Amino acid sequence: MIGHFFSKRYAYCGFLLLMLWPSVEFKATLGAISLKHAHDPVLADTAETGQFSVLTYNIAGLPEIISSAQTERASSIAEIGKRLNRFDIVHVQEDFHYNKELYLSGNAHPYRSESKGSIPFGDGLNTLSRYPLSATEHISWDDCTGADCLTPKGFTFSRVQIGKELFIEFYNIHSNAFNDPEAAAARRKNIEQLSTFIKENSAGNAVIVMGDLNGRYHFSSDNIQELLIANSLRDAWIMLENEGLLPAASPNIPPRDILNITEKMESIDKIMFRSSDALELFPAEYALQSELFEDQSGKPLSDHLPVGLTFNWKLKHEKRSFQYVTNTVSRQP
Repeated sequence: MIGHFFSKRYAYCGFLLLMLWPSVEFKATLGAISLKHAHDPVLADTAETGQFSVLTYNIAGLPEIISSAQTERASSIAEIGKRLNRFDIVHVQEDFHYNKELYLSGNAHPYRSESKGSIPFGDGLNTLSRYPLSATEHISWDDCTGADCLTPKGFTFSRVQIGKELFIEFYNIHSNAFNDPEAAAARRKNIEQLSTFIKENSAGNAVIVMGDLNGRYHFSSDNIQELLIANSLRDAWIMLENEGLLPAASPNIPPRDILNITEKMESIDKIMFRSSDALELFPAEYALQSELFEDQSGKPLSDHLPVGLTFNWKLKHEKRSFQYVTNTVSRQP
């Protein structure tokens, strides 16, 4: 996680100049390409029910010299890119230094948000989709602490088209890390900022929020539950794995080992959603995709476990349509 970055701040300073050239070079090689959406079969789809899979994954894309992941980064992220092909819509966090490996080493998603570059330029947030992706917007946090202030961390808003005139608004999140009082206070403000944005920009629309929130319901210094309440969101893990119950909050500092959790334990990587008057979403299967994202020796390919979910959907009374914007999205030829 990016919090590990702070303990190696001197290595970061010495490595910064080496990172700038790959970041600039990559921007020149993978610019935005206009979508030829007239040829997309999904735009002509008249189905009233369907299913799609999602995944959220912090891929530990910091330069290897300052990464806390156990495996070599370039080859691991190239492998992650291939294995993401099993999922329809993917949010990645910490996609900083190895975006070229992620996108160009076997990944087959036809729609991918354009990388904003490595540290210190990019926020590490990208979306890969089998469905048309549009209107991607990057929003930086107003509050941060420590190493989290060295990148423009925040969240993205994008619109995914799953059928003819049928859209879901997606939010990709990477909140402030660490659980000391100052860091937790900044994370609470992150959640408040995100909540305000959703209320102002997605009123009445179907929404899926997924990413590395770095917070927990069971930590009383966090306010994740307020995000649910204020925006009528539901947490898929709570629904499917925790009997519909919010974990009891405690002031105890949560354990830092996030690689040794199971589906029955709360993850800081979350998937939340809500339906709309036009579209009803049903979470069907929640899973930590740990085995899929391990190397041959059983080591995880990142320092987080990927969280996957299958959604079923059906139309309700009438479909809601939106203007289709394509200026910030790239599609592979």
